Amino acid sequence: MLVKTIDAKMIRKCFLAGANNLDANKDLVNELNVFPVPDGDTGTNMTMTIMSAAREVADLDEKADMKAVCKAISGGSLKGARGNSGVILSQLLRGFTKAVQNEKKVNVHQLQAAFERAVEQAYKAVMKPKEGTILTVARGGAEKAYEMVHSTDNILEMCNAVILHMEDVLEQTPDMLPVLKDAGVVDSGGQGLLFFLQGCLDVLMGKDVNTDIFVPSHVSAEEQTARRAAADMDVVAAADIKFGYCTEFIILLEKEFTHQDEIEFKSFLTSIGDSLVCVADDEVVKIHVHTNDPGLAIQKALTFGQLTRMKIDNMREEHHERVIKNAEKKAAEEKIKDEKELGAVAKRQEAAAAAPAAKPKHKVDAFISISAGLGISEIFTDLGVDVLIEGGQTMNPSTEDILSAVDRVNADHIFILPNNSNIMLAANQAAELAKDKKVFVVNTKNIPEGVAAMLGFIEGNSPEENVESMNESASSIKEGEVTYAVRDTNVDGKEIHNGDIMGICGKKIEAVGEDVTDTTVELINSMLDEDSELVTLYYGEDMTEEDAAKVASKVGLERLDVEFEIHNGGQPIYYYFISVE
Repeated sequence: MLVKTIDAKMIRKCFLAGANNLDANKDLVNELNVFPVPDGDTGTNMTMTIMSAAREVADLDEKADMKAVCKAISGGSLKGARGNSGVILSQLLRGFTKAVQNEKKVNVHQLQAAFERAVEQAYKAVMKPKEGTILTVARGGAEKAYEMVHSTDNILEMCNAVILHMEDVLEQTPDMLPVLKDAGVVDSGGQGLLFFLQGCLDVLMGKDVNTDIFVPSHVSAEEQTARRAAADMDVVAAADIKFGYCTEFIILLEKEFTHQDEIEFKSFLTSIGDSLVCVADDEVVKIHVHTNDPGLAIQKALTFGQLTRMKIDNMREEHHERVIKNAEKKAAEEKIKDEKELGAVAKRQEAAAAAPAAKPKHKVDAFISISAGLGISEIFTDLGVDVLIEGGQTMNPSTEDILSAVDRVNADHIFILPNNSNIMLAANQAAELAKDKKVFVVNTKNIPEGVAAMLGFIEGNSPEENVESMNESASSIKEGEVTYAVRDTNVDGKEIHNGDIMGICGKKIEAVGEDVTDTTVELINSMLDEDSELVTLYYGEDMTEEDAAKVASKVGLERLDVEFEIHNGGQPIYYYFISVE
């Protein structure tokens, strides 16, 4: 079968089929994760990233031109990127679409250039690229495309050869990363990328594929949080809602959207409403605003380009529905939930409700932190954090989630604490997209490092000096965590079974057992050295202060020179977060 060129309609179809194929195989990708912890797995993060773009592509008319299709792919994946694997995937797609967006049809030469640019863009996004990852697999594909472009003009032949070569590279990833070899798996991100590309290839081969994308009714992160908060209210008068229409849309830019345009557009929307969120890049602008006159917002937006994903909700009407549902929900909970379960739910709802606090007055320095658990959130709030983003291992917030938090802060300098290594790239991507604000990402890879970083902030110092001091404070501690295994595997020379309790320090599993207390004691003992002076225990929602005190007592019997602090973290999934200083 000879395919010499592909047009926008074919690229649209290939992308949707690829997204669906990745979605269908995300559990297989998740199973390849080396660490058996319950987290936002690679397959899940990649799927959520690409589905964010797929929904925008699916919304396009089938006759949409190449530029519109590329904008939807690039903009959707960029804003929806979750986890490091999702961010890298979004950058691959961004580089690819930049190379072909001005073409009417794409041949093998343009396709090869797009593969090459995709890899260049993705490598730039990672500060210290590692070989044996999705980057290596993608680069292998680009190299094969360069080889094939000199011997064929058939796109189908080129793409088939590229995917076969990428599969070979994927099989070699365990030889590049010892941790993969120890676990007996290939790189999960590389496998996810191949599932996506295989779906694209199936379209080119003429196979009957699924290109239907499930498009849920879109609710922004801010509106989700607002609705969770409203669900906890007993009675709030609908008349108290100042601006009655939640208005959302995406502008497909038809001209340059300058920094000054963005400032003036935000100023206009603020003059007719509140709860404004504006996310802009080179190709699209996404708007969320509460207003009494959606028509004015839409009319102004049309001066910049075409609109898509338009959604207007009457919040006063929704309020009445929420009050009724809230009453029904509470009645049901009283019957089926015991006191402990109700307490846990209430804490999570309270943490969610606390997030969208009223926009503060102007500050010199402001802080945004990822948090999990009511206790952890209270600690960060006490330390001066302005906006909390609920998330972490089980749900990595997207680039758009972080951008929305940035937009709610009114400060000269904004510091983001990701508090999870798998959120770092999304935070960096958000900082780059926040063009009208000075945003700094602190290198915090876990909750205890986030706490230490906040303690390292020095008021009056320059933001650059504070980033340095906060990073130094974060790196000065040893951090550990205790959780459970979600799959059988072999890591760090330890045989681990589903359900085992694991004590992890850094990226190494130091203790494995069946008892939470004993495993935690073993982990802490492995973290202590002769210079250790203080151990801080943050106990999770499944533990009590008495449980934590028992751990401290057992360790203290052997180390009388070490002091202990115990805090209620309230975090899910993790029995303990531990800090050693």
